[in-house]
Amino acid sequence: MLTRRFSLSQTAIGAIVLLFSLACLFPFIMVISGSLSTENDIVNYGYALIPRHVTLSSYKILLLGSSRIVDAYIISILVTVIGTALSIIVNGMGGYVMARRSFKYRNVLSIYVIITMLFSGGLVPWYIICVRYLDLKDTLWAMILPPLANAFNMFLIRNFMMAIPEDLYESAKMDGASEYRIFFRLIAPLSVPVLATVGLFVALGYWNDWFLGLMFIDKQELQPLQLLLRTLVSNVEFLKSSSNAAAMQQISATIPSESIKMALTVITIGPIIFLYPFVQRYFVKGLMVGAVKG
Repeated sequence: MLTRRFSLSQTAIGAIVLLFSLACLFPFIMVISGSLSTENDIVNYGYALIPRHVTLSSYKILLLGSSRIVDAYIISILVTVIGTALSIIVNGMGGYVMARRSFKYRNVLSIYVIITMLFSGGLVPWYIICVRYLDLKDTLWAMILPPLANAFNMFLIRNFMMAIPEDLYESAKMDGASEYRIFFRLIAPLSVPVLATVGLFVALGYWNDWFLGLMFIDKQELQPLQLLLRTLVSNVEFLKSSSNAAAMQQISATIPSESIKMALTVITIGPIIFLYPFVQRYFVKGLMVGAVKG
């Protein structure tokens, strides 16, 4: 009787999880369907799971600037890969220092990091420092360095590392290991769950960011994908809303603006969606342990 009741509860939980998973898939399917729908169908009938009339016109329009999109893809991939790797190292080392009970000023450092979460220096001073003093204008580093260190990620890593027994540090010290060797050879492998979780957060942030490109990048060849696509959408909206010239109205009437937005979403979400399966097994463990311990 107990086994049967347990089996029924497992079946019910599985059914609920399955329904929830299907519900999460609906928006993604509707985006793909919208990118394949005609503009008239979207305007007249709205978005649907299955397009009434399949068309590739949105993708054909985007392919007219395929060379720029490919260049923007390369820039975004470089920024995401380099930024994520450096951010894991910087935040990991910051969390490691704050987790070391033998470090005399770890509480002072923790308070300093917390202050950065509560107060900001302001947009204008930040921009002046990045452009005039760090000379980041029109460089890849302008999109990598500003969000490199993150207080929330540091504390997430710190809380995870505080669960590691202090005896491991002492044993490594007795064997003559330096702090760098302890971190990279001992602590980092033990902290893979939280580092993978933080890496996912950081990678999503770098991949979806367009603001830094808008602030610091003027050269077209250095524009990230998100900024390029934002510019394309803005241009389409401008043509749609312009009432200055009849010719412009005639041109804009043939542009499938709504389906172009959906096609842009499909193009941008493609690479990053394949990152999650590789870190999914670490995600829950890293987030929960890092948030609870401490």
